[in-house]
Amino acid sequence: MDDDELAARFEQHRPRLRAVARRLLGSGSDADDAVQDTWLRLHRNGIAGVDSLGGWLTTVTSRICLDRLRARRETLLGEDTPEHASPDDPASDAVLADSVGHALMVVLDSLSPAERVAFVLHDVFAVPFSDIAPVLDRSTEATKKLAARARHRARLGAANPGDLDGRRRIIEQFLGAVRRGDMAALLDVLAPDAVRHVDPALLAPGRPTAVRGARSIVDEARSLSGPARAAEPATVDGRPGAAVVRDGTVTLVLRFTITDGLISSFEIIAEPARVAAVVVQLDAGPGPESRT
Repeated sequence: MDDDELAARFEQHRPRLRAVARRLLGSGSDADDAVQDTWLRLHRNGIAGVDSLGGWLTTVTSRICLDRLRARRETLLGEDTPEHASPDDPASDAVLADSVGHALMVVLDSLSPAERVAFVLHDVFAVPFSDIAPVLDRSTEATKKLAARARHRARLGAANPGDLDGRRRIIEQFLGAVRRGDMAALLDVLAPDAVRHVDPALLAPGRPTAVRGARSIVDEARSLSGPARAAEPATVDGRPGAAVVRDGTVTLVLRFTITDGLISSFEIIAEPARVAAVVVQLDAGPGPESRT
């Protein structure tokens, strides 16, 4: 099979693969990176000995996402889930993935990488447990238990919409502290082992993109608070966050992870390509600004 034919067959599966990666990783840009890595592996290895290209591609994409979720975990230390999806209809899979409620996205962040993969692949994309088990390097029964545990936690989270309001209030407290330059108030909303990530575009050469520990974050907040002072509460990829909008254009996005009532991590996104890949809806103002 020549490269053009291989690429054409891959493109048939791209929408489904992106939908899987998007739901697992929670970010459009991260999903695109994972799908591109899948294509590179396919191009390098070919399809000799592959019985089902769609299944092979889903497995590879899921493993790539699992590795990224584990790396993220190490770094950071909807009530109704669709029951069926057609494995041969990428377009319907993408719609199905997007139908998962915003509240569920918040819950997914609280799951372990293995729980998230087992739950999303089975409950959202109808991948059999027997196919998910090799991705996780677990038995089929252990994979079923992971999904059941994740499903239970997801239902609890979806049944508690007030949790979203609580997260928004914490983010508003964070933004208020940044605007006022109130370092004590900032410490009050940060977990002691919180992690801050920032795009290199906002940093002087040689400065680290990640800072660990609430006090370290507060110590360097004065130099990075300028761009964030104009941030307003927003829904970012379906979750509470913040954004800066200038002349009708989203120029900066803040993503948050909140654990036990404190901000355990946050990311400042400023690179135009990454900002453009985020879906943002302002929570207040004359109307929502959306970017996809």
